[in-house]
Amino acid sequence: MRNAGSMTRLEGIPEESVRYHICWGNNEAPHTLDIPLDRIIDLVLKVRAQAYSIEAANPRHAHEWEIWRDVRLPDGKTLIPGVIDSTTNFVEHPQLVAQRIMQFCALVGRENVIAGTDCGFGTIARISPRVHPS
Repeated sequence: MRNAGSMTRLEGIPEESVRYHICWGNNEAPHTLDIPLDRIIDLVLKVRAQAYSIEAANPRHAHEWEIWRDVRLPDGKTLIPGVIDSTTNFVEHPQLVAQRIMQFCALVGRENVIAGTDCGFGTIARISPRVHPS
């Protein structure tokens, strides 16, 4: 990537190789200052990426699946909603995970959804995790 002033470009990287992760910080905190996804989704979808990974399971963002009722995922793009929250020691019931997946499939098409976790990088970037490793 090259920084050109305030614009960052993905030069020489094929769009189909780019996955863009939208993250509010995957830590166990109130997250009361997180900007709502509906306020930035137009900017997110302008990123030259084939797939967009969004947090969708944690309590602060779990309701935001509803924005896809009004927002159209561009043709040929993939949505990777986090359907498992990695910041809690609770293990989501498989039916809840399936419901989350189906909510997105119903709105953007099942061929456009890859189920993911809220963050694949771990709960916090330090040695002593707050969530049980298993």
